[in-house]
Amino acid sequence: MKKIILIVSAIIVAIALVAVFVVKQQSGYTKVLTAKIHRQDLATVVSGTGQIKPKTYVNLGATAMGRITHLFVKEGDHVKKGQLVATVENVAQEAQVAGQTAAISSARTDIASYVAAEKTGEANVEHAKADLEQKQLDWDRAQSLYKAGIMAKQDYDAKKAAYDTDVASVAQAVAGVNQAKANTASARGHLDTAVATLRANKNALDLTQAIAPFDGIVTNEPVREGETVVEGIQNTEGSTFMTIADMSIVTAEVKVDETDIVNIKIGQPAEVSVDAIPGKTFKGHVTLVGDQALLRSTGVATSQSTTGTEEAKDFKVVVTLDTPTDELRPGLSTTAKITTAAKSNVLSLPIQALTMFTPPPSVNKGNVEAASTSSTAKVAPQQGVYVVEKDAHGKQRAKFVPVTTGITGATDIEVLSGLQDGQEIVIGPYKILRTMKNGALLKRDTQAPTTPASNS
Repeated sequence: MKKIILIVSAIIVAIALVAVFVVKQQSGYTKVLTAKIHRQDLATVVSGTGQIKPKTYVNLGATAMGRITHLFVKEGDHVKKGQLVATVENVAQEAQVAGQTAAISSARTDIASYVAAEKTGEANVEHAKADLEQKQLDWDRAQSLYKAGIMAKQDYDAKKAAYDTDVASVAQAVAGVNQAKANTASARGHLDTAVATLRANKNALDLTQAIAPFDGIVTNEPVREGETVVEGIQNTEGSTFMTIADMSIVTAEVKVDETDIVNIKIGQPAEVSVDAIPGKTFKGHVTLVGDQALLRSTGVATSQSTTGTEEAKDFKVVVTLDTPTDELRPGLSTTAKITTAAKSNVLSLPIQALTMFTPPPSVNKGNVEAASTSSTAKVAPQQGVYVVEKDAHGKQRAKFVPVTTGITGATDIEVLSGLQDGQEIVIGPYKILRTMKNGALLKRDTQAPTTPASNS
């Protein structure tokens, strides 16, 4: 029994000694996660959320007051330019057009009658002139005979009266022609007035018909047959038959945070995903970058807001899809990922490895006053990473290395200077990394470091 107790005691003592040795060996070490930097394709992506919108759409409103008699299309139907899509009751307008058409026909008949009267009057003038010519000859002969004493005074007076009568007949015939021409001109004026009135009546009739202005799809139809619609007056909005959208050019209108808008330029590529179409992305490019900040809570432009409160702001960005499909519908929720910068085969490191380090102030040992001054001077912190290096005894230590960075990906950032491909750096944990001292002893964590995701 005593032997068993002694053996157990010896084992316990041995375990304790081993534990003390291990703790002593590990004291002063910092357990960290490490990774080796490498080259990869890197891209800076800015995300924004919004909705699908057609580039061109129109709210087809009522242009005449009345009851809807026909709706020829329904929501979701495709329409062609010039297609009749709705009508409003138009009995009065049709009657006005018919009446004015009849008036025009009557006016044209009157004109034809007046033109015929002109022809008759012109014929009468020619006949009267022929008679006058004959009477002129008789009158000239009578004058000669009367002077010679051959013709009696009675016959002489008869020839003169006949001549004077024909002169008056010619003047009367010419006056008749002029009157006929005046009647024709007046009738033509009445015809022009009637034609203008008919044009106005036809326009009033056309206003009772809704016509598709372009090829598109009916995306909204808030009215039904039998309802009464009214046209807009001044600042009062009228009734809307339907909304027609041209889906040949589809855009994603998204809002981007104000901190990212400075990096977005027209023409940058984008990938658009739609919540209603999972697993599918649409290629596109930026076609508009808004210059008005929008309040995130209300969506109202800051230039139109009357409140003075400070809050987060967004900017409107429009991405035009390169190859839209029939699956897309206006109003679908969407997310656009815009690539603002991209580089291939660049040296990069995990973003979480970056830290700020404040180097100790330099002291001039030959000048106490200078040393005192430099010790109190503020030293600007530097951006960099802790590189894993071996000291003279073969132990792993952390060495701070300033790093210049470039574009930022989702999880990695470009290294412009300070590091080389394949170097091992400390990437975590976060709390230890932020409090680590330059030259600290390191011990790799037993947990395998996470391989940075590709940003290609």
